[in-house]
Amino acid sequence: MVDIEEDLAREVSPFRRFGREEWAALRSDTPMTLTEADLDEVRSLNDRIDLSEVETIYLPLSRLLNLYVQASQKLFNASNMFLHRTELKVPYIIGVAGSVAGGKSTTARILRRLLSRWPSTPKVDLVTTDGFLLPNAILERDGLMARKGFPESYDLPNILRFMSDIKSGERDVEAPLYSHLTYDVLHGKSQVIDQPDILIVEGINVLQTGRPPRDGRGIPNVSDFFDFSIFIDAEVDDLRAWYIERFFTLRNGAFKDPKSYFHRYASLTDAQAMETATRIWNTINLINLRENILPTRPRADLVLRKGADHKVRSVFLRKL
Repeated sequence: MVDIEEDLAREVSPFRRFGREEWAALRSDTPMTLTEADLDEVRSLNDRIDLSEVETIYLPLSRLLNLYVQASQKLFNASNMFLHRTELKVPYIIGVAGSVAGGKSTTARILRRLLSRWPSTPKVDLVTTDGFLLPNAILERDGLMARKGFPESYDLPNILRFMSDIKSGERDVEAPLYSHLTYDVLHGKSQVIDQPDILIVEGINVLQTGRPPRDGRGIPNVSDFFDFSIFIDAEVDDLRAWYIERFFTLRNGAFKDPKSYFHRYASLTDAQAMETATRIWNTINLINLRENILPTRPRADLVLRKGADHKVRSVFLRKL
């Protein structure tokens, strides 16, 4: 039975696979609108992405998304005509998911710049779900600090209200902000999202689903509000190596700031840093990856599969 299931999984898939060169050819005449200076601003810590990778992977993707946005706008107008009503502008929402250290933040920021520089100059905003984490005081009270980043550590009602307001065309919708320095939500500070043409929502668990309700009356999932979703994928061993590499970089940089939540790690020796980073990965991030993040990969509309060198080796696009 297992062999039959494995053979079926290889033969029957809702995705079409593209190799690097095949995908790159789909760029067509899409112009390069990013510079090295742009990449320096959007590149995450230890991410090795270069302009060649942007040309090969992200320009074709931005072209595809632009076509999808245009098609969505036509469908929206057709719906309004059928319903005899004029609606407020509703953003096209793109979700970006994937593991810690996988590069989803860089992907989201690159797409924001590329999409905003199309000839139609759409207004593109970016929100990360870090701001919707419960404050550390609440996580500590409820014994959830060791599960920060797991689904139960987020203020789900708040993020669902945010997504609903955005998809309803509301103006000046506020999203809470988060500080990676203090490792906590910034009390009283928010980002205002005012009717963008496109909103990118980035977070490790944005494709997470709850258990289906028996009576069909369950609350929606964050991804129910997405028009398109992207999953950044890589081998678990590569993700682990990237996480540890990033930990060492932070130990020698941001952790040295006395205001850093992780300032205690700044004085670790190499051996101690390796032991600490490996332990955190194995006891927190790896568990979250296997239990909550990887199971959502099949729900994405597009999967970017990275190799050990951070370059995307394959692109999987859901068949329409």
